[in-house]
Amino acid sequence: MTAADKGTRRPREITGAMVLAGLLAFFALVMTVNFTMARFAVSTFAGLETESSYKAGLAFSKESDAAEAQQARHWAVEVDLESPGGTRRTVEVRALDAAGKPLSNLDADGRFAHPTDARRDVVLEVRPLGDGRYSASAEVGPGQWDLVIDFSQGADRLFRSKNRVQLP
Repeated sequence: MTAADKGTRRPREITGAMVLAGLLAFFALVMTVNFTMARFAVSTFAGLETESSYKAGLAFSKESDAAEAQQARHWAVEVDLESPGGTRRTVEVRALDAAGKPLSNLDADGRFAHPTDARRDVVLEVRPLGDGRYSASAEVGPGQWDLVIDFSQGADRLFRSKNRVQLP
């Protein structure tokens, strides 16, 4: 053996076993990543906002008619949101009809709806204060929320206010 032979090496041969091991390792890695991502997706998202998209589709025309009727009433609803401290939130609502008279004979419901996770929604117990004013308070964490206030008489919803709010 000469000095020139010592510096040169023969390239390694690729065998069938090496190719098989590489393919198995690649697909094992892909399956592990897919399983992990699927697990994170299922455990962090509540799922659909509606239980039945078919029923939601049927209710669309009813919601459209309700929005048109709400617009025709020309009611004015003012919402004041305060954070006195911590995660305690106070909501004060004043409802006036088209002539500017207070609307005191309504049932009011409200909630802080989380935009992406319905499990985090916080229902407000809205109580009437008289003179068209309503109040509620609840513990609601920081972040983006939809503040939804509904006014109804009996089973008929007459007004819906939905506003995106950023809570500190």
